[in-house]
Amino acid sequence: MTLAAIIDALTSKKGAALLVPAILLLGTTLAIGQNQPPPPTEQAQKAEPATTPASEGIVPASQKSLPADTGLSPAQRKEVEAIIKDYLLNNPEVLMEAQNALEAKMDKIQAERTAAAIKSNATEIFRPASSPVVGNAKGDVTVIEFFDYNCGYCKRAFTEIARLVERDKQVKLILKEFPILSKGSEETAKVALAAKAQGKYWDFHRAMLESQGQANEAAALRVAEKAGLDMGKLKKDMASAEVKKEIDETRALASKLGIQGTPHFLVGDRIIPGAPENLLEQLTKLVAEVRKEGCKVC
Repeated sequence: MTLAAIIDALTSKKGAALLVPAILLLGTTLAIGQNQPPPPTEQAQKAEPATTPASEGIVPASQKSLPADTGLSPAQRKEVEAIIKDYLLNNPEVLMEAQNALEAKMDKIQAERTAAAIKSNATEIFRPASSPVVGNAKGDVTVIEFFDYNCGYCKRAFTEIARLVERDKQVKLILKEFPILSKGSEETAKVALAAKAQGKYWDFHRAMLESQGQANEAAALRVAEKAGLDMGKLKKDMASAEVKKEIDETRALASKLGIQGTPHFLVGDRIIPGAPENLLEQLTKLVAEVRKEGCKVC
């Protein structure tokens, strides 16, 4: 291919789209911060060793060039790179189109994987043996929430969840204790599940999520005592095999579903990851959809 032909291809929008991999090497930084973020969740952070690009043999995007096997001379390669850069600066929407298309494709793939995982684990999700159930245990639409007591977004979402259950008497709410943020989260989850054995799970759950400060065993026990629980029985039940099993099974289920942050909601076979500002509106809409159209895997 002649240099003139390459230049003609690059300066057409179609040609630029075909060369998106090369374009992205030079223009990735232009796209940073352009897209709307997904609804917020809180995730456990894994420590990773700090490395510099040089120590890993990584070249910063700004220093990357076209592959060496293009058949172009060094001078031609520099000219092509300059053309790509100039095109990007004048047509940054090409990057956005490519990025949006990639994200849409990845979202579709993830949705398909999640749907398959929900179908494969339907009994564990919708008819769990020991997970806390609030609202109508025989309701026609099931809502599941994976949450952590130290998750700020879960605290914010609680008000919306409580309103949904209070307004819609046909909703079955299953709460999945998913302590991923700290040791204190797991301690609090154990207290909550022990409170369930005394029939006061929802009272404790509400009080804990409405309380201020770090959630840990000491804070959870104070809340439990105020809620009028039998503290001797509570402490014994906290250490039970049943409580441990429920937490372990929830973690395993979350892993199967690809859930890595909290809160995470399932409404039938529909998904709401994170805590959007209009959570109640979205929950209400999906409940109505499932009620009308049914759930294929529930």
